[in-house]
Amino acid sequence: MKEDQLSVSDKFPAELISIAENYIEQARAENTVMANKSDWSMFEKWCDESNLVPLPATDQCIAIYLAYLASSGNKASTIRRKLSSIKGAHLAAGFSDPTGVNVKHVWAGIRRQHGTKENGKKPVEIELLKQMLREIPDNLGGVRDKAILLIGFAGALRRSEIVALDVGDITLDPNGLIVQIHHSKTDPESKGELVGIPYGKNKDTCPVQAYLQWLKVLNGREGALFRPIDRHGNIKPSRLSDKAVSLIVKKYIEAIGLESNEYSGHSLRAGFATTAASLGKSERLIMKQTRHLSEKMVRRYIRMNSIFRDNTAGEIGL
Repeated sequence: MKEDQLSVSDKFPAELISIAENYIEQARAENTVMANKSDWSMFEKWCDESNLVPLPATDQCIAIYLAYLASSGNKASTIRRKLSSIKGAHLAAGFSDPTGVNVKHVWAGIRRQHGTKENGKKPVEIELLKQMLREIPDNLGGVRDKAILLIGFAGALRRSEIVALDVGDITLDPNGLIVQIHHSKTDPESKGELVGIPYGKNKDTCPVQAYLQWLKVLNGREGALFRPIDRHGNIKPSRLSDKAVSLIVKKYIEAIGLESNEYSGHSLRAGFATTAASLGKSERLIMKQTRHLSEKMVRRYIRMNSIFRDNTAGEIGL
């Protein structure tokens, strides 16, 4: 808590104060908190090595740090995040915004020289997904992986949302699956969102059938839907990590002969949006499934898929 809150804190039990501080921590996404802590630790280390004070840091100190990051090869998007973390740390400690004129000028120069383009991972589009599915082995791990790939793709789910699912979060409906998302990046207050996943036209690529097959393997287990499986074929009671989703995607990307470092767990969600855009689906319909709050990212998918469609350069006689 801030120093000016100490007098108030003295009037309440330490346990209650601890609970309040925990709620403050929960107000921010876990991944964001981890990134902020890492960014701040790096800034503190740099300041210590440079014999500078990190908190409160001067405007000039932060400006030089930004220049150091840029000269060290950091992307503009990474520098922007680190700057936000430094600012957030100061405000949380009760200090004023430390980003003054020097910081603003240096940041503007970095943006102009290095740009702010973000090079994301490649999407797993529908035909690529079908190739990956053909490489899945006929064993317990294969049944689980198939369900993860198809539910993640058809539901346009984030990898954190995939592994957070419990068995009770999915309801079978005559039209497909109704998936309850309790918490997501676009739902910071955890109001909850419902995602519909219809039956597929082909039983081999149907997300509903893949889910039912995995549910049969779970044999009445409750709790985490997707779990680790050891080398002896034993299903663990714990929950898969979100990193495991990326590893599963990369595993089958490698199986079909592509570079796995060009793909990630996000490739499933991006692949849905990209495929839907290539089929001419509207921004509104794509956003309904992906639950994006802004058209910016969806338009990026559409733009990438229309780059060769109706391209006049192919019709000028070259």
